[in-house]
Amino acid sequence: MMATRTVSARTRRTALALGERLVEWRKLQDLTAEQVAQRAGVSKPTLWKLESGDPGVSLGVLLDVVRALGFTDQLLDAVDPLNTELGKARAGQALPKRIRH
Repeated sequence: MMATRTVSARTRRTALALGERLVEWRKLQDLTAEQVAQRAGVSKPTLWKLESGDPGVSLGVLLDVVRALGFTDQLLDAVDPLNTELGKARAGQALPKRIRH
């Protein structure tokens, strides 16, 4: 049996805020939950879990929903380290080598 991972309160709040933003994206486009679920290839209950902030929904589901809502590029830009002050400052430096275990 797998151990259950404890999710921090901060992560729960972030998941809830993310779900709320996904609902806003959906409503801005006048899409129903059924339409988005179908476009994303997920069930409506799974979409509802994501939109209600369930942190147990997989990354794959999140990415499928983001694609269905049409903002994959914006998500990738948001997590691009070169779009940050630190990333810009260190752009010319070599990234540290990863240690293999």
